[in-house]
Amino acid sequence: MDTTPNSETATVDMLIVGSGGGGLCAALTARHLGKSVLILEKQSMVGGSTGYSGGALWIPNNALMARAGIEDSVERALQYMDSTIGYRGPGSSQARRKAFLNAAPKVVALLESQGMKFRRPRNYSDYYDDRAGGEFRGRSVVAELFDVNELGEWKDRLSVRPGPALNMHPDEMLQLLLLKRTGAAKMQLLRIIFRTLYQKMTGKDLRGMGPGLVGRLLQLALKKDVQIRLNTRVTQLLTKSGRVMGVVAVRDGKETRMEARHGVLLAAGGFARNVEMRQKYSCYPLSEKSITAANPGDTGAVIQMALEMGADADCMDEAWWLSSSLGPGGTFPPEAILHDGTLVPFIHIFDIALPHAIVVDQDGRRFGNEGGAYMEFVQLMYERQRATGRAIPAWAIIESRHRSRYPWGSVLGKTPQHWFDSGYIKRADTLEELARQCGIDPAGLESQVNRFNEFARVGRDTEFDRGNRIYDRQHGDPTVGPNPTLGPIERPPFYAFSLFPGDVGTSGGLVTDENAAVLQTDGSVIPGLYATGNTTASVFGRSYPGAGSSIAATCVFGYVAATQMLSQSV
Repeated sequence: MDTTPNSETATVDMLIVGSGGGGLCAALTARHLGKSVLILEKQSMVGGSTGYSGGALWIPNNALMARAGIEDSVERALQYMDSTIGYRGPGSSQARRKAFLNAAPKVVALLESQGMKFRRPRNYSDYYDDRAGGEFRGRSVVAELFDVNELGEWKDRLSVRPGPALNMHPDEMLQLLLLKRTGAAKMQLLRIIFRTLYQKMTGKDLRGMGPGLVGRLLQLALKKDVQIRLNTRVTQLLTKSGRVMGVVAVRDGKETRMEARHGVLLAAGGFARNVEMRQKYSCYPLSEKSITAANPGDTGAVIQMALEMGADADCMDEAWWLSSSLGPGGTFPPEAILHDGTLVPFIHIFDIALPHAIVVDQDGRRFGNEGGAYMEFVQLMYERQRATGRAIPAWAIIESRHRSRYPWGSVLGKTPQHWFDSGYIKRADTLEELARQCGIDPAGLESQVNRFNEFARVGRDTEFDRGNRIYDRQHGDPTVGPNPTLGPIERPPFYAFSLFPGDVGTSGGLVTDENAAVLQTDGSVIPGLYATGNTTASVFGRSYPGAGSSIAATCVFGYVAATQMLSQSV
């Protein structure tokens, strides 16, 4: 799979390292500007971490909002970012925030003009909708379902998270969490069943979320004659007179020199799969195993190359965190391991947010809002661990109604017996016995549960405000009241799972300016070198303001990099 000639050298206007959303958007921008571009991808698949994602983009002031009659503005969105992002490091400078907000709607407009089809997902509120500038109706967009058969021979070259192919949108999948509770969820399942039957009758292969987004971006790129070279690993950044002007790459054992008239864009992701780097920068999960759901190519090689050239870095200890679960000795439940042995760790975002569940440390105390922003929740877990040494593992404490009504991880239905046999799940008829099984302080757990049960009865969590935000409530159970995210823990048997920090990728990296140019430690630009996505320190600092923030940032700054790089004379 290669759209470039089999030559040992190549010269183009712009070289892009990495084929995720940022790389593809930059390439489409370059072609829109009439420039030649070559994407180098070390893996055999196109899409990187974007293909593994939910496929959402957090785009304030976008055209779809305007069509829906929702007023937004750069000023309002900046107010929200400033009220949400507490960190003021160089990667999240005010200039970069403004650059993101000014360019974001232009990316949507450009992609739509080239044939991209977007939709507004339901119930995708900003994660902190109660803060200044927050939008409870949501600022995210997702790609419409895409028939990957339209890609022809490229169909099997999409970066896709291991597991079943999903012919649904992310908001449709979330609705299915309440399959046992609401008529709306049952109707949604019927729609998906009819959609599946339609696919079988027509021969279509519809994909949503990350594969749907990447699939259509790839289709647009191929139509625009974007050159893509797979299985090509960059080994060196080339410079001439202090300017980055190309790369050396290896493919099929052959070393190739490739030059770029305007510059090189690094869009190759982070370093979630690089154990040495994670240990060095102290963001390695404090558990028996590294629990990351990042794509296999997330190894940080180009970040290291840029650092060796004197590039600055920020937030290297940070990641796109979420909770994951392990059994005794760091084992994973069998359902997290596919038939071919591929590990797909359980992630716990919405199951711990549903009623009749809390998360506590080993003293039996809650440390955050289980229904709130998942990145922040794991940061709070780390914070409690640093303070007491008793928060990793944390424990999800759930009661019989949660276990009978809602999913855990990817499993909806009866709790598998082997979970009990292996010790992955603990069960007891009293909270005291459950605490002893888990090594939790029994008195602390009893006191915490009594407090939480009172919150559930009155509908207000005075400890961590769970359910106060519309974001929280959108992921609750509307059949439970007075607060759909709260439910008492009082009906035995009681259950517990051990939770650890997990991630879907690192979020620290190279420092770039508002033009996506890579900066040196003295603040000066490295001429000809640009970066975007998880290769960089996030424009959102140590925060995650809304669904699709990371994918939006990589696409937006890919666009910015291309427009800035290609506007310069050479």
